[in-house]
Amino acid sequence: MSEPTNQKILHEGKAKVAFYTDDPNQVLLYYKDDATAFNGKKKGTIEGKGYYNNAITEILFKLLEEKGVPTQFISRPAEREMIVHFLNMIPLEVVVRNVAAGSISRRLGIPEGTVLKHPTLEFFYKDDDLDDPMVNEYHIHNLMDISDADLKTIGDMTLKVNEIVRPYLLERGIKLIDFKLEFGYDKDGKILLGDELSPDSCRFWDAKTDEKMDKDRFRRDMGRVEEFYAEVLKRLQA
Repeated sequence: MSEPTNQKILHEGKAKVAFYTDDPNQVLLYYKDDATAFNGKKKGTIEGKGYYNNAITEILFKLLEEKGVPTQFISRPAEREMIVHFLNMIPLEVVVRNVAAGSISRRLGIPEGTVLKHPTLEFFYKDDDLDDPMVNEYHIHNLMDISDADLKTIGDMTLKVNEIVRPYLLERGIKLIDFKLEFGYDKDGKILLGDELSPDSCRFWDAKTDEKMDKDRFRRDMGRVEEFYAEVLKRLQA
């Protein structure tokens, strides 16, 4: 399915295209099959990725809304399209780690697969030219205009997402290893969860085999990428 051709582009990112709508407070997101890793240094295509990520994000955002976490989701009018609230995005990636994998294993020497004693919250400054460096609260306040209260809200919301999504996935045979979230302000200045929750932004492992079911398969050239994206969606729809 091709992207909309009769609407003006607001922004095009690595995984999605944002289009203007007739409502200035709403945006149409189109999910692409383009795949990138290592801040765009590796590029490729995952067939059907846009469909899978859009559908998975809809399921998880609806779950979060039901549990009291406000998201930008409004509706999903087509397989690869989502109508969302327009947000002024905060240039942070907020990460929760339940099990050591990826950069935390490299940085701290914790073997991959080690269950962490507590869910671990990390912040990364969104800047591709700087390779999205890890930052703390002091760095954040020097880099952007955000209050202590809003930063705490973002952290608390991220941990709540973990508390909701982790057991939900485990019931469906999926371990939530880690994930990254992005947030923004809506027209009323309210903080909403934005972007997506998908195999692109989360590490999902099979609960029985520890088989990777996420974009690490693309990053590490493991193969069967589309198969496992499809499997995640299948389990959430069951």
